Amino acid sequence: MIKFSFIGMSGAGKSHWAEKLAGAGFRVIRVDDRIEEKLAPELAAGDYKGIGGVAAWMGWPDQPAYREREQKYLNREVESMNEALNEMESAGEEGMILDTTGSVVYTGEEICKRMQSLTTVVYLEAPAKEEKILIARYLSDPKPVLWGDRFVPRAGESANDTVSRCYPELIAHRKKLYEKYAHRVVSIERLRKTNPDARAFLEYIDEQARRAR
Repeated sequence: MIKFSFIGMSGAGKSHWAEKLAGAGFRVIRVDDRIEEKLAPELAAGDYKGIGGVAAWMGWPDQPAYREREQKYLNREVESMNEALNEMESAGEEGMILDTTGSVVYTGEEICKRMQSLTTVVYLEAPAKEEKILIARYLSDPKPVLWGDRFVPRAGESANDTVSRCYPELIAHRKKLYEKYAHRVVSIERLRKTNPDARAFLEYIDEQARRAR
């Protein structure tokens, strides 16, 4: 069986489609879960739980502790990706899904190239008109986001307004990186409209491969 990595922005549906394929017999490695486990002592100190708790622990990018915690998160992500790729490499022909975070493209060229060589990398792409949905999801139910230098507040601007203005820039920046490593590009708009089962989803991925030939 084949091995996939799902990449894309937070809220694009990577975990949802990984779960669908899990129902079809694939084994899923969830990088979010591994990062949370590695951060457990610090999260427990603040009584933070779940992926939402990780986002709350990181805080908003305009808060004093954010930059230090952003780096800690990325360090744990690098560790988790290396572990996951080691497992995928040693798994033989077992069908597997690597459910990555939105920030996987910040883990470095070496890790991303290794992911590209060990798996078929599927980018779940949000068209421009879907960006407002992703922004709304982040504001209403924040997930950990590594902003780097893409969060640039203006004088008198609220954090929410800065997110709404800067998030499209973050998406555009990451889009280039996602496309750099992706073997397949899948439209989340089409997935939302057709809501395929696991078999049809795999056929859609295969269709993208045929189009690329």
